[in-house]
Amino acid sequence: MIRRLLVANRGEIARRIFATCRSVGVETVAVYSDADADAPYVAEADFAVRLPGQTPAETYLRADLLVAAAGRSGADAIHPGYGFLAENANFATAVTDAGLTWVGPPAKAIAVMGSKIEAKALLADAGVPMLPTETDPDRVTEFPVLVKASAGGGGRGMRVVRDAATLTEAVASARREAANAFGDGTVFIERYVEQARHIEVQIFADSHGHIVPLGERECSIQRRHQKIIEETPSTAVSDQLRPRLFEAATAAARAVGYLGAGTVEFLLAPTGEFFFLEMNTRLQVEHPVTEAVTGFDLVRWQLVVAEGGLLPSATGSGAYSSSLILTTGHAIEVRLCAEDPANVWMPATGTLHRFAVPGVVTEFEPVPTAAGRAALRLDSGVRDGSTVGVHYDSMLAKLVAWAPTRGEATRLLANALSRAELHGVRTNRDLLVRVLRHPEFRAGAIDTGFLDRHPELFAPLLSSVEAVRVSCLAAALAGAAARRRSAPVLTSLPSGWRNVPAGAQTSVFDGPSGPVEVGYRLDRTGALATWWVRPVDPDELDLAGLHPTVAPLPDDSPAVTILTAEPDRVVLDVAGVRVAFAVHRVDSVSYVDGPDGSVTLTELPRFPEPTPELAEGSLVAPLPGAVSRILVVTGQHVAAGDLLLTLEAMKLEHPVHAPTAGTVTELPVPPGAQVEAGTVLAVVV
Repeated sequence: MIRRLLVANRGEIARRIFATCRSVGVETVAVYSDADADAPYVAEADFAVRLPGQTPAETYLRADLLVAAAGRSGADAIHPGYGFLAENANFATAVTDAGLTWVGPPAKAIAVMGSKIEAKALLADAGVPMLPTETDPDRVTEFPVLVKASAGGGGRGMRVVRDAATLTEAVASARREAANAFGDGTVFIERYVEQARHIEVQIFADSHGHIVPLGERECSIQRRHQKIIEETPSTAVSDQLRPRLFEAATAAARAVGYLGAGTVEFLLAPTGEFFFLEMNTRLQVEHPVTEAVTGFDLVRWQLVVAEGGLLPSATGSGAYSSSLILTTGHAIEVRLCAEDPANVWMPATGTLHRFAVPGVVTEFEPVPTAAGRAALRLDSGVRDGSTVGVHYDSMLAKLVAWAPTRGEATRLLANALSRAELHGVRTNRDLLVRVLRHPEFRAGAIDTGFLDRHPELFAPLLSSVEAVRVSCLAAALAGAAARRRSAPVLTSLPSGWRNVPAGAQTSVFDGPSGPVEVGYRLDRTGALATWWVRPVDPDELDLAGLHPTVAPLPDDSPAVTILTAEPDRVVLDVAGVRVAFAVHRVDSVSYVDGPDGSVTLTELPRFPEPTPELAEGSLVAPLPGAVSRILVVTGQHVAAGDLLLTLEAMKLEHPVHAPTAGTVTELPVPPGAQVEAGTVLAVVV
């Protein structure tokens, strides 16, 4: 029996595993980098061991340090979580060689499935359907194709190529990204199936010969070939197709002598054909949706299998029918990530000042489905005050909705997301809500190209001009209320009161569409007499200061009555409709959450400090990271769109292209250098 378990991972998956350990009486050990010293999972563990350093290569990818940490802490077992070394056969071997229990599949199975090239060859012989595969780019003659990393997953090392001219660079880039992420730059090329759906089967196997498929998951909503929305069951899998998928998944597991939790992933073509993609030899990020519809704790199942026990639902001997596994209702999961979808999915960093999701019933465990009521589950690696850095993946949390029907689950999830308070770091929340509310998604008409076909999904959730204006007014009123509350004198006067009837309150905010002036005037009773929100020419924001003028009420501004104006809550009557806003101010930034969406507004000073001007043609780092490659030299002429250099951050490679044709005059940062956001990387004039 396992007594003390070390989780060789971080963040949300570490907290998830700890939750099950607490429920079954297993002691827990966390490992943490210097960047994670204050992370929630570290505080929740019974014991914690520091791994000196910041980057994954210094810490979570060091098998020797992880095994040594188990010895120092008295752990007798290691769970790898997902990512990092979860699918590293050498790590699994090192754990067992140290006399520890490995909570995962055998090292041999990991090694075989860790190489997608080797896995495809083996499983083709076992009768699992395959796409044509090529390892030599010179032999590729038909397009489009998909370049894929042989090791690892998560969409890293993947490139869609539609013509021969771009294949060479795509292969080279995929190799670099795969080598950085997985330590293996091997790639292969397979036919790219347009309008395909990504379907996977959760399987479990024990050492007594039982192999159990636990239903399929639909994972077709993806960005950069990485899943962001998953659900079960799939609307594309019929009662006739489902047994065939289960049979292929079971055959794959049996072919490699599998044990524990695994996922066999398939590509489902519009024709109804399906093809093997890969097998993930670990617990998947999206396992909570399977837990929601089955009621099973899959981490507990992993512990049982690692201890040599029978799968909890297995009886008798030999493989048994999947009909014994009953599922209830529908579950959908979204991955909430710190990134900017509208800016080529640029990862975001910073301090998470507030992280609150309404209506959550449970965390890190299956939702209660017995009552038949829809419910929300949250698995999060962050909390208020967490720092989102550049060293690790951008995922903040997973939010899961279960309901008796798909429509109810979709509606519940979209509503909770839209009302969540996510302050301090840009996220993909708005895009997720728009996807969930899209008619095609609600109808189940999705595929892996869904986001490419719908650019309208990248717009902010709060996109109407009127809604943004009213949110700006709420921020100005809350700010005035806060200043009045902290005023040292005349505290009895109402916020916004002026002795001069024509006087107006004005503030200037930098908002989603640039600087705006927010102005309003109260009458002698304290009621709102007039208000406006107008764009401000950035040239007005200079050292001379901004001196706004009192503008008349625009014709298109709705009539507004102030019902309540407090520093953290403003309630307005907008054209006869009562609307409440939560306002959270951190320094000069106001986060305004209303019923239609959220907006972030930064109040600008009247007399801003001078800032250094960048040289013409300067290209700056969009986020902190490391300069991984420089492909040009000073004095070189480049064309618009040419790749100049790459920046590595949050485990991804970010290209920096020439915006216009010109000559490279400066390259101030050498390869390998760490840079902050805004650092000049190159100058092209």
